Amino acid sequence: MGALRYSINVALDGCVHHEAGLAPDAESMRYWTAQIAEADALLFGRVTYEMMAAAWRRPESGGWPDWMEEWETPFAEAIDGASKHVVSRMLGSVDWNAELLRGELGDAVRQLKERSSGYLSLGGVKLPTELAALGLIDEFEFLVQPVVVGHGPRLLEGLRERIQLELVERREFASGAVLHRYRPAAAGGPPLLGAG
Repeated sequence: MGALRYSINVALDGCVHHEAGLAPDAESMRYWTAQIAEADALLFGRVTYEMMAAAWRRPESGGWPDWMEEWETPFAEAIDGASKHVVSRMLGSVDWNAELLRGELGDAVRQLKERSSGYLSLGGVKLPTELAALGLIDEFEFLVQPVVVGHGPRLLEGLRERIQLELVERREFASGAVLHRYRPAAAGGPPLLGAG
């Protein structure tokens, strides 16, 4: 059975909005590229899926856009080619190596984990809160960026029950960003997968 790992960039004040100045540098982008390459598949809600597709889907021309830095290309290639699962009540279909996850959310994600032999990478803001409330997240991976935003959606905002976590990895980046990886303290589920 696979593990579900929630991974996201976050500001020091907990803001996780993609327009909050949390864009990773070359070092952290290499880290995210490796994480996506190792994942069995990615799991997104509709908003994150559409945002990622708009930014990272390979253009029909075949070349990457001019705005993309050379060090961003490996990440673009990794996410473009990754298998994806999308949770949405609004979308009738998806593409970009993706399939819609149908049925009741908890059951659908449990079945996805059962079919996985490695780990599933979960991204976004709202969907992870729902899955954390259901106790389905096996690892929480936060790359804390050295910035205070002061507004916007916060990490796991709206979660009603406390989740006690234990630190399983900490890594400092040259930019001042710090990676923290946790698992639920009472986790009796799948074993922790690769520490990086």
